[in-house]
Amino acid sequence: MDAPISILFYLKRAKVNAQGLVPIFQRITINRQRLDNSTGKFIDPEKWHSEMSKMKGASEEARSLNGHLDQLKSKILNIEKNLIKKDIPITFETFKNELTGKKERERMVIPIFQEHNRKIKELVGQQYAVGTLERYETSLKHTKDFIFWKYNITDLNIEKIDHSFITEYEFYLRSERKCANNTAVKYIKNFHKIINQCLANGWLNKDPFANYKAKVKEVVREFLSEAEIEEMINKEFVSERLELVRDIFVFSCFTGLAYIDVKQLTPDNISLGIDGDKWIFQTRQKTDTPSKIPLLPMAQEIIDKYAEYPVCKNEKRLLPILSNQKMNSYLKEIADVCGIKKDLTFHIARHTFATTITLSNGVPIETVSKMLGHTNLKTTQHYAKILDKKISNDMMILKEKFKNTSQMKFGNSN
Repeated sequence: MDAPISILFYLKRAKVNAQGLVPIFQRITINRQRLDNSTGKFIDPEKWHSEMSKMKGASEEARSLNGHLDQLKSKILNIEKNLIKKDIPITFETFKNELTGKKERERMVIPIFQEHNRKIKELVGQQYAVGTLERYETSLKHTKDFIFWKYNITDLNIEKIDHSFITEYEFYLRSERKCANNTAVKYIKNFHKIINQCLANGWLNKDPFANYKAKVKEVVREFLSEAEIEEMINKEFVSERLELVRDIFVFSCFTGLAYIDVKQLTPDNISLGIDGDKWIFQTRQKTDTPSKIPLLPMAQEIIDKYAEYPVCKNEKRLLPILSNQKMNSYLKEIADVCGIKKDLTFHIARHTFATTITLSNGVPIETVSKMLGHTNLKTTQHYAKILDKKISNDMMILKEKFKNTSQMKFGNSN
């Protein structure tokens, strides 16, 4: 709600001049904030009517002075009307800028977005991963390109961003950039964060996303079956680099760790758990949440295999992992060699841990979620698809139960 403006004329009795006259001041109050200005008029304090905020009597002097005060009051009321007409909220700052003729600094989309990205860059390795920065840099580029495509300008005042801007931006991403549904939604979501910052700072009065809805389509996540994992484990590789990539990928299949978390593992992350066996204790880079994973024999074998590896010893790393780009490149070679007809990436190992290794073998989803370091169960459900094997095993138990219930009959028993 717009703040009401109150106007008061008063005497500043402490500033009496040589003639014994005191100055008349005008006080404007908005949201309990005051703006005091001199009216430029002086008066004998005996002639001032404090309750009426004007000079007593009907003399020519009184009519002239009171007329001046009325003009000052009208000026304030006209400023109030202009702000309402322009649909500008009446605040202390907006009123003061209108009164003094000072224009509020225009806030443009691109510098705000750039400042957001600069702060993320400063915190890469602490609160953000490199990939997060890359995604926001790409989002910034798409925003720049859209503004030029739509308006033929290089930047836009944030006050010009409305519902139409958002829907047109989404259309641009889908049509001109050929983005798939989830990719387009992701870029719009990144832009939404910038708008939320503007709203939080009071730079925008209305949320352009208020009536906007975009739905992410659920993606069927790939994972390896038991047979595919066995094929990969048992494969003899001539190339040492392919063997190394295979081993680290399999390690992730049996621990559920993402690439960045495997890369950051050191011997200090391995300690004895509550059961007296070795566990991995680590805080996930992506969510900053603790992850505690009991070491399965296969994962321990891989750790032991590379314990004396020069890179591991010199850099105090648990495994000699390559860059994510190289890992994914070599995994495609491994898939070809092993006859795996899937677009193999390192992240599939994490999906495999959630499905083939844990859930399909009866590990409760709550336990899987905890080991994956997820902040809520819904996230785990996206990864953890129940396999046909698990459904079959569960239904076999039910079948056996019904076999033993020979008296059970359906329909009319007569």
